Formats: sequence, C-alpha cells, structure tokens
Amino acid sequence: MIRKIPFLSLVLLLCVASDCNPEPTPSAVLPENLVTIAEVDGSTVNMTAIADNANFYSFTFYDGDDSTYQEASDGMASYTYTSAGTYQILTRAHSSYYDFIEFSETVEITEEGFTGGIPTTGYETPLSYSGMTLVWQDEFEGNSLSSDWVHEIGNDPGGLPGWGNNELQYYKPENTTVSDGLLKITAKQEFAGGFNYTSSRIKTQGIQSFKYGRIDIRASLPYGKGMWPALWMLGDNITSASWPGCGEIDIMEMIGGDGYNDRTIYGTLHWLDNGSHANYGGNSSLPSGELYAEEFHVFSIIWDQSSIRFLRDDVQYHIMDISGSELTEFHQNFFFIFNIAVGGNWPGSPDSNTQFPQTMAVDYVRIFQ
Repeated sequence: MIRKIPFLSLVLLLCVASDCNPEPTPSAVLPENLVTIAEVDGSTVNMTAIADNANFYSFTFYDGDDSTYQEASDGMASYTYTSAGTYQILTRAHSSYYDFIEFSETVEITEEGFTGGIPTTGYETPLSYSGMTLVWQDEFEGNSLSSDWVHEIGNDPGGLPGWGNNELQYYKPENTTVSDGLLKITAKQEFAGGFNYTSSRIKTQGIQSFKYGRIDIRASLPYGKGMWPALWMLGDNITSASWPGCGEIDIMEMIGGDGYNDRTIYGTLHWLDNGSHANYGGNSSLPSGELYAEEFHVFSIIWDQSSIRFLRDDVQYHIMDISGSELTEFHQNFFFIFNIAVGGNWPGSPDSNTQFPQTMAVDYVRIFQ
C-alpha cells in the first residue's frame, strides 16, 4: 500500500534535515582606515602601512612582468628597482590571509638601480696600526689562490646534507678565481652534483690559524634573495670538539634580499654552553637605498683575552665579553672560511628576481697582533 505523507509533515522533515535555524556564522572583522606612505629613496621604495584591526600587512611590488611579494607584521617593506619608470604597488591590511582591505598606487623611479658588477670604490684600512705587527696577509695578487687555501667540495660533507643548513649549492673549485688583485667567489645557476646552483668555499684549515689580534677583510658582496655570503672562522679543534664546541666567529654574514637584507650584515659568535648551542651577535646596516654590493667595505674584528669587537669601516657595532669560564672556545687558534651559500634555512631560496651569477670579491685579508 502506498502511504501519502501530508505536505506539512514533509516540510517539517526537510527543516530537520537542513537545519532551518542554524547558528549564525561570525564574519571576519576586516581592517579599516588603511593609510600607506611610499617614500622613494633613489631607486628604493620604502613602504609604511597603518590600519585599524590589522594582524599583518602584505605588499606586492610590480616590476615589469615580475612581481615581488612581502609580508610584514610591522607594516614596513622596501624594494629596489633596477630601472627608472613608473611602477605599481599593491598594499593589503589583513585580519587573516583571505580577509583584507587593499590599496593600489604607483610610484615614479627616476634613478637607475644597481645592476651588478664588481665595484671599484669603497672603504680601505691601513697596512699598519700603532703597537701592532702585520703577521699574515693575502692581497690576492696573481692569477691563482696561494697555497694557504684549500677548497671544500660538494653539498654533503660527512653526512650533513646542505652543510647542515639545507643549502642548495654544490661547491666547485672552478667558481673561485683570482684576478685584478681580487679573490672572486661566484655563485651560479647551473646544474652540478644533483643541485641547481654552484658556488665555492675555501679555507685555511691546517695551514693558517690565529688567536687574538685585529683582522681586516675588505670585500664587496653579492645581492638578492637567497644569497648568503660569509667571511668567518672555526676553531682548529673542530675535528675533535665538533661544532659548536670548537667555537665559530662570523666576521661577516649577509642574507640577501630587497631592501633591508641587502644593506645589513651580521657579526656573531657561536659556542657550546652547558651542552647547548649558544650564540650572540649584532648587525650593521647601510643607509636606506644603499647596498653592500655597490662598494667595498672593510669587515673587522678586534680580538683579545677579554672581548671580541666587531667593526664595519672602522665603526664598532657589536662587542662580546669572552672572559667567562664557559667561553674557552675563543681562547684558541681559529682558521678562515670564505664562501657564498645559496639558499638555506636562514636566507630562504632564490626567487624570480634573483640575478645570477653573483660574486663576492675580496681585496685583502690582514691579521695584526
């Protein structure tokens, strides 16, 4: 027998099935009153954004057929253009990634930005200091490395893929050259050893090492997202004490990227403190619109029994007291390492705006005691 369901009952059944009175879903509270300030400094645009109820901000810098996306919790971002012209910038104030308000504007760039190449000008330091003796130097004359240096090769030294930092380069001796009185370490976008980038890493381990003194290194740096140049030192006892028990002195590191990163270098110490990795560092930034790639600068440390001081162009920007009993690492001999890493945990990977090849040029390294 076919039983007919009254129309009213059917309506009631449909209401139960579809929840005729659902709880209201709260909508996202959008930011309000977005204000942007675009300051043009030469070929660099410095953006500042302010809005009510914003959790973070994003900026998209359009540059021809390319674009660069940046996020910032403080509402600040910068980008350096390499050509004069009129460019669009899209700024968004977010309450979440998908909930935002936005404002689009254009800026006029009248100056050509830095387009690469090794500079010919910059800061220099003297060949002598009162009360000190020059005990070792390399001025990188001739057309090859001196016998004080050896190469490290590959990407996986002793079971540390990516040199322990997820780096993307394969180190090759061919990426080191000496000419025009300069050591040149070049990072390239090319395939080798299973990796899409190549570079070089050289060291003086087992040949030249030092404890205490003033160290000056005059160099120009690469630029762009994913570049990680370093002029640094490790303790001679690394094979027995391992890292960080051997100690590490980063005379200069830089992580490339538009704006702040390409104009900021870091000086840092690493050591073993009660079985754990410890580090302490500072940084030094050039004025907005300048890059460490545009001129030579001198990166120095002054190291004695009580402290290590970090200087850029003879101006101290960081100091650490090393007199404590837990800092014995810094009272032994250290050797040099010079390299450019590509990618890795700290700088991140290169992006579509990263130009290759990129070169770190070293004019000299000098040690006074």
